[in-house]
Amino acid sequence: MDTTMKIAIICDVLGKENNGTTVAAMNLIRSLKAKGHDVRVVCPDEDRRGDEGFYIVKKINFGIFNEYVEENGVVISRPDEDTLRTVIHDADVCHLVTPFFMAHKGMEIAREYGVPVTASFHCQAENISSHLFLMNSTRFNTKIYKTLYSYVYKYCTAVHYPTQFICDVFERECGHTTNHYVISNGVGKEFVRDPQPKPAEFADKKVILFTGRYSREKSHRVLIDGVAATRDPGRIQLVFAGCGPLDEKLHEYAAKVLPAENQPLFRFFSRPEMLKVLNYADLYVHPAEIEIEAIACLEAIKCGLVPVIADSPRSATRYFALTEKNLFRYDSPEDLASRIDYWLDDPDALERCRREYEGYSAQFDRDVCMDRMEGMLRDAAASRKN
Repeated sequence: MDTTMKIAIICDVLGKENNGTTVAAMNLIRSLKAKGHDVRVVCPDEDRRGDEGFYIVKKINFGIFNEYVEENGVVISRPDEDTLRTVIHDADVCHLVTPFFMAHKGMEIAREYGVPVTASFHCQAENISSHLFLMNSTRFNTKIYKTLYSYVYKYCTAVHYPTQFICDVFERECGHTTNHYVISNGVGKEFVRDPQPKPAEFADKKVILFTGRYSREKSHRVLIDGVAATRDPGRIQLVFAGCGPLDEKLHEYAAKVLPAENQPLFRFFSRPEMLKVLNYADLYVHPAEIEIEAIACLEAIKCGLVPVIADSPRSATRYFALTEKNLFRYDSPEDLASRIDYWLDDPDALERCRREYEGYSAQFDRDVCMDRMEGMLRDAAASRKN
């Protein structure tokens, strides 16, 4: 009996694997293909043109705003009805990665053909409102959630949420329940503890790592201020792994706050490079105020790093804290400084905490999570016959 499925995956946003949404989408695509499914992906990524199963569509032209959009690492697809019909018409299930224009059109076409629709929830309202300087407007953020529900999610057979936190937020704010599947995006098996020597220039430093897009909601400045407020900022080397629109501004801010000889390293690392950094760093700090899951934090934990996490009510990452010492007040660099000093001044406590985290990340194993995603798609596909 053939148990493989024809799966249409609609990606409004897909590009380089330097952001959580693209990484999650590509992990799902690779996993489903490896299981033998017929996976057809519609996306705007020209670099994937010619790759088996990828259907490339044009991106939206935002005119004078193109440069701003590109600085934010976003390429949004223009709905291409002919391509969408080709991919969806005989599919067993249609999965939407993000709830934008092409996803909406794909949803309409799938419903026309009677193809069940599933969708992932990767976009907090604040990820949109921050670009309009309305990140802290409760009313505006609620409106975004209600719009996303009526635009896409109300028509879905199943909705995937990476965390219970964002599932609860969305259903509360939009005022509706969904057939939800809470499934982590997962951490790969390559993330393991494998201690590495520090680069020569960091040999006498305590390395503090944060992995995250250089954007407002990630709160890099809180970490810069926190290090400046520690007992001995000179002993600390900050490493900001990532890229993003605030690159230049963060460089300028760090130059004002931290000593010239103690500037952070700002860099996007390849996967092999990132594994080395994770295994020579001394502490991981996650200051983001807005976060759906923060796989980067889990990757750090899996590599043996103790995390210090902002307790922001708009971040799911705070639930990864095992003790109060793993949390700091999200709006307080001074509180963060006290946590940093605590861990760096007491290596025995740091080692005990590291051991407490051993095994914690097993529940986020990517292979297990991808099996559950496949199960969600099977459930949706089966609903067509029932």
